Amino acid sequence: MPKDNPESTRVHLMSRPTPLEAAPHLAEAIGLEPGDLWVKRDDLIGLGGGGNKVRKLEWTVGAARAEGATTLVTSGAAQSNHARLTAAAGTRLGMDVVLVLAGAPSDTMTGNVVLDGLFGARVVWAGDVSGAELAAAVADMADSLRRQGARPAVIPFGGSSVLGARGYVEAGHELLAQAPDLSTVAVALGSGGTMAGLVHALGAERVLGAHCGAVADPGKTVAALADGLSGEEPQGRPDTPLRLRLDQVGAGYSQLTEPVMDAITIAARTEGIVLDPVYTGRALAGLVAAVREGDVRPGQRTVFLHTGGLPGFFGHPQVLNRARFTVSG
Repeated sequence: MPKDNPESTRVHLMSRPTPLEAAPHLAEAIGLEPGDLWVKRDDLIGLGGGGNKVRKLEWTVGAARAEGATTLVTSGAAQSNHARLTAAAGTRLGMDVVLVLAGAPSDTMTGNVVLDGLFGARVVWAGDVSGAELAAAVADMADSLRRQGARPAVIPFGGSSVLGARGYVEAGHELLAQAPDLSTVAVALGSGGTMAGLVHALGAERVLGAHCGAVADPGKTVAALADGLSGEEPQGRPDTPLRLRLDQVGAGYSQLTEPVMDAITIAARTEGIVLDPVYTGRALAGLVAAVREGDVRPGQRTVFLHTGGLPGFFGHPQVLNRARFTVSG
């Protein structure tokens, strides 16, 4: 791959720009003025059911294909949106995909796992592992594939590398063209690449990230990715600290909290928008808390970045159990 011009190997997997839609009812419900809140609909990216990972995959999968890879190998939690979208990208480009997922198979496969299979990916269950252990399982799988004569490329966890984060540098510029007066964009902070790209494009002072529990040190993760981005000069003040909310994780990554359930419900009942309990639900819960505390104020243009994740809603037993009690006969 020409290392000085990654654009030359990038693949195109989506139509752009994604819509920016007004959300006046949700704005009023969380304490903003009707014209303040807008939703950036990256959930409407068409590939594989949509979501933010597609922007990253254009760069990481493009690089893998340019280097001669025939098989993509990546990892995630059982309900990984990134894994689903890697499977979709691979099948569109004629590449095999192996997904190394934490956990074990269940008698009832739901949500993203069903779509992984529908897109033709091979799912390998790694057991109760995370972090370095999951990365080691991916490396072992790539080695095994090489011994079998395949040409694998490892796509990073969550698609979050400096290269993958370029997808959200571009998205930040796209958003500024749609909303030049943007004050705050609220986003889920999972593996870090989405927030890092936005920070590079918009400046740290305009990006509010809600930690979802996917990485041990979210601030360090985002800062390292943002520092590694090259190309045009970053926006904003160079020494501005990251705006992070660490209060929405609750008991852990996969555990539903009351503020998140409230956020999911209010988005559904004001704007007809579905959020998931791990990422976008936490992002909106973080925005609600920021408005309550005065960090985000009425009269300012605020954007909520909807990063997708709808299949994960249907793969989360806690949120399904809560949602079913809202159905009346």
